[in-house]
Amino acid sequence: YGHINNVTYYSYFDTVVNSFLIDEGGFDPQGDKVIGVAVETMCSFKKSIAFPDPIDAGLRVGKLGRTSVRYEVGIFRGDEAEASASGYFVHVFVDRATNQPVPIPRSFHAAFERILVTD
Repeated sequence: YGHINNVTYYSYFDTVVNSFLIDEGGFDPQGDKVIGVAVETMCSFKKSIAFPDPIDAGLRVGKLGRTSVRYEVGIFRGDEAEASASGYFVHVFVDRATNQPVPIPRSFHAAFERILVTD
């Protein structure tokens, strides 16, 4: 169709969030005992992006709870000021072995607080 398919935007969301967790929260995707499980997602599409358009992503935390976090993501074409797509997803943090909710690890929580947006 001449544009990036909608499912790819969710891949971008996942990539920016996991990169943040690894780089800023010290997450070890293979070894950590606590992992985030996506329980809710949403994306609004405003403008098309097509390959090979350059893209950039913005990330912030819209809500921070005891066991969950709501990430808000914007996907931008090049240096445009308006997002081509924006949305969110919610991670609930669980024990990898039991899949039961657990408090957000301190290193993640501290990283989330740095990008938390309050109204």
